[in-house]
Parts: sequence; C-alpha cells; structure tokens
Amino acid sequence: MYGSESGTAPEDLERTAFRRAEKKYKLYYEDTYKSSKKKRKPKPVDLSEVLDFNSILESYYQNVELPQGVVPLRCGFDRPVFSLENRPGFYFIPGALSVKEQCQWIKESLTSFPQPPNRTNHNAFYGPINDLFIAANERKVLVADGGSNSECDPSVSNGDVHGWKFFEEHEVSSKGSTCKSVSASVLLRKLRWSTLGLQFDWSKRNYDVSLPHKKIPDTLCQLAKRLATPAMPLGEEFQPEGAIVNYFGPGDMLGGHLDDMEADWSKPIVSMSLGCKAIFLLGGKHREDPPIAMFLRSGDVVLMAGEARECFHGVPRIFTDGENNEIVTLERQFSQEDDFSVLEYIRSSRININIRQVY
Repeated sequence: MYGSESGTAPEDLERTAFRRAEKKYKLYYEDTYKSSKKKRKPKPVDLSEVLDFNSILESYYQNVELPQGVVPLRCGFDRPVFSLENRPGFYFIPGALSVKEQCQWIKESLTSFPQPPNRTNHNAFYGPINDLFIAANERKVLVADGGSNSECDPSVSNGDVHGWKFFEEHEVSSKGSTCKSVSASVLLRKLRWSTLGLQFDWSKRNYDVSLPHKKIPDTLCQLAKRLATPAMPLGEEFQPEGAIVNYFGPGDMLGGHLDDMEADWSKPIVSMSLGCKAIFLLGGKHREDPPIAMFLRSGDVVLMAGEARECFHGVPRIFTDGENNEIVTLERQFSQEDDFSVLEYIRSSRININIRQVY
C-alpha cells in the first residue's frame, strides 16, 4: 500500500513508518518457557537513535555542539528550551518541574483528579467512583450493590452505573454475595485516564460543555500558563480550560494520534511527564513520515503548537524496571515523606498531564 522495500517482511509492507517505529520500541519479552510472568526479561531494543535531552542539556551547558536539527530557543524562559528544525511548533523543556512539583502532581493525579465530577475510563461501567486511591490502599472491594435486598438486582449486577459501592474485604466474604465485584487495587491499576475542566467525550471525540465539571485547579492553571510561554504568540496568555490525565502501567502504550479537537491550534498543548521514563514518537503530518524518537523523563515538559499540532505522536514504551525507570529522586522524596502508597504506584507507572486551551 505504501510501497515496498527489498528484503522487507510481507507483514511490514502494509505498515506505515510510524507503525514500524512503534513496533521497534514496543515492549517485548524474551520467549523462555521456564520464566514466570513476573520474572520475564524484556527483549533488548536498539535505543541508539533515540534523542536524549538530558545529554543535550549537558552539551548545551558545556557549549558543545548539539545533535543536528536540535536548536536552543532564545525566549527568555527560566530554563533551556529546545526546538526541532523540521518540526515547527514543537518545544522540549527538560527538567522543567522540580522534584517537589513532580511529587505534588503525582499525588494530585492519584487522589484528586479522578474525583467526580471529573470523568475517568471507569465511568461508563461503574459510574462516578469516589476516593479510589484511598479505597485501594484500604484494600476495599467495589461491589454491585442491590440495596437492602439480600439478592442483587439483575440490572445492578449487569453494570447499572448507580449500583456500585465499596465494602471491606471481610464484609464481601461474609455476605457470600453473587453480585459482581472488583477490588479497588485492580481498578486503580486499570485507571487509564481522567479529565479536568471541560469534559472530553471520548465516544463523540469532542468537548461536551453540558457535562458537570469543575475548573482546573488554579495552581495547575498558573503552572500551565508559565510553561506555555515559549510557544505562545507574542502578547497572548495561555488559558487552560481542559486537561486529560493519562495513566500508564507496565506494557502500556499510547498509539499514534492527533490532538485536533481544540478550536485554535496556534495555542499549545502543555504536556507534563511524571514517573517512569518513556519513549515519545513525534511524526509528521502523515503516518508515512518517519517519526523522531526521544526519551521523556519525570519532570520533562513538551509543548506542541501551530504546525506541530498536525503531527502524529504517541508513546510506544514505558520503562518500568528498576534499572531503566530513572525515578531515583522521586523514590527518595516519597520515602522521606513516608508516602509509600504513592511510591509503590509510581515505581511501575507513568502519568502524563496534558493541558489545553479549548476555545
């Protein structure tokens, strides 16, 4: 469909350049019969072509030549900002968030951002869920509650969004209920997204202003406004109106896509990375355009505005193993704060907060 290359496997002929890059960096495990699921070793992957902005930042401070196509931006921002010659409107700010800021927004992402009226991927089946992170730490179980009846209402056990309630584990065991149930810890691990501010309707792929919502917290708004400055048109200020929080666990990925539902593409998406290191792919305006691969670490911020808003992008790989996740400073900070429940989560997870001006 997209042409052919000599020696290319037949299954690769129909794949775009973006899809081939996703496949290259995706997590695969060694195929050994003796290894258990927990002990499986990831297959080695060639990372030699992945841009490393930590190294680029060191080169910048040492006045060493930067990789071809990487350009430092002269914009008066309080940290170095880098752009790419062949991707106008894309900006990378390595280490833009302090360790304390990272810890703050990791906690908020787990405790506050999934709270109603904010919607999550669990809403469609379970309805609004309050205090999921607390319930997971208390080892509670979400049960399809039939009210005062000893038997479950069939409509409830089939997923009625008003019929789910948290119970202690021992309560569920003593009831011997046939109702559907799921542990809060499983729900937390399966949390994939939450939406702040104006709510995004994934089924319609647009913002639904009729849905109940709260404004984005002011502290996050002020941070986003400051971070957006390098990508903003002169004399204009970024207005945060909606945000999507993505949660990644071991083996998770985000396929190539466009963020094209906002009215004014001259305004940037402000994307904050938290937790485990990841690989980010920045393609072109077509899936056939070969993407640029780069590492995203906790505290890094990416801005995409103007032409960059038309570029396909995605996250094919999260590094959740202790040797490669690069979260030592986070581990140290959370340990000092005795916040071991958050630490346990983020050791094998990545969180991305991307903030948008909708109108």
